Amino acid sequence: MTIYTGRGDDGETDLRDMSRVSKSSHRIEAYGTVDEANALIGTVRPTGHDDLDALLETVQNHLHVVQADLANPDPDPDDPAVDSDHVEALEARIDEFDGELEPLRSFVLPGGGRAGAALHHARTVVRRAERRTVDLARSEPINETVVTYLNRLSDLLFTLGRVANARDGEPEESPSY
Repeated sequence: MTIYTGRGDDGETDLRDMSRVSKSSHRIEAYGTVDEANALIGTVRPTGHDDLDALLETVQNHLHVVQADLANPDPDPDDPAVDSDHVEALEARIDEFDGELEPLRSFVLPGGGRAGAALHHARTVVRRAERRTVDLARSEPINETVVTYLNRLSDLLFTLGRVANARDGEPEESPSY
């Protein structure tokens, strides 16, 4: 199998059902931004914290499910899809890691150490993926659980950014107004 096919040279690409769409379609924008978030999360690992690395690996695998879900305009029941279990798993981990942290009393400036800053950056890309997915949902049917998953994932990445910074002895800074 060759890495290039030439099929995208005309500005179109295949969806999961093999229909052709513009590379600038809302659907491609949504799952392309998820792909960007996944690649960015890959740059965070290793964080220096085994539990964070294991969780981020799981998240990266989940993001492949998100992409497959978004790339499929007419899914069959056995196709990969995000479900409430994916969301609940994120919520459980947010609650678990939040227990390590001082209570949040103000907004936090994104930054800190290498891992913490990269996790904050990944959070912003996931938020963009969420916005792109909401935009897609306004024009085409999608699995609405994807939006919920992306919303929780950004919350998880925020929490993990704080955890990485706390573990690495990096102080949190609040914005000054």
